[in-house]
Amino acid sequence: MGLLTEFREFAARGNVVDLAVGVIIGASFGKIVTSLVEQVVMPPVGLLLGRVDFSNLEWVLVPENPATEAIEKVSIQYGAFINTVIQFLIVAWVVFLMVKLINKMRREQAAEPEAAAPTPTEALLAEIRDELKARPRG
Repeated sequence: MGLLTEFREFAARGNVVDLAVGVIIGASFGKIVTSLVEQVVMPPVGLLLGRVDFSNLEWVLVPENPATEAIEKVSIQYGAFINTVIQFLIVAWVVFLMVKLINKMRREQAAEPEAAAPTPTEALLAEIRDELKARPRG
């Protein structure tokens, strides 16, 4: 039972839960970026470059032979690679902006003066004061 209890405590820790949430959100964000690149960014870029569809760009090494089913087309799909590089750059830019924002908030928080903890002498004097106030007069 000790191992199961220890595992439950580990899994319920804030860092593990935060990591799981980050992975799930990251996967969803990846789909959004893929859609953004393939359906929003690349069509205008392809139009500017002479109506080129980047996702279909490839170097054919072995063409497909319709007479036989044994040899399928072998190609290097560099257009898909270009799309992936653009997706990476978008994700990297967004992550950079998020980290920059978090660092800015941390610097502002660190710059705020914290209330200084009382010294041991001040704490002792406060205790004495409280004791004197609590005593009945007379």
